[in-house]
Amino acid sequence: MMGQWMVVAGSLSAFVGVGLGAFGAHGLRDRLDERMLSAWETAVQYHLIHALALLIVAALAARAATVPTSVHVAAGLLLAGQLLFSGSIYLLATTGMRWLGPITPLGGVALMLGWLVLAWAAARGF
Repeated sequence: MMGQWMVVAGSLSAFVGVGLGAFGAHGLRDRLDERMLSAWETAVQYHLIHALALLIVAALAARAATVPTSVHVAAGLLLAGQLLFSGSIYLLATTGMRWLGPITPLGGVALMLGWLVLAWAAARGF
């Protein structure tokens, strides 16, 4: 299965997302201010949504006779966006390193591009 890496990435990402959600709810509730805790929760939400998106892309790819490069690119952008967007927020919330702030929008752009490339691939009939 050519999209197997997407299943692995999506599954591991969901595993980590659930763990980070629990960590935020139980381990960080008394350590972060309300603003940073809200940012953490947003990061977890986007993290889990895009973990599921990777699994959906993998399911769609499994139906295709061959998986177009564009689908792999879309999945790669979703994964990279997830890491940059959610990852930078996790680090910013727990370390206070403000220089991470500009990385977050780059992750958001990667997520948006991932969805756009996926739409393009679907429109082309992958």
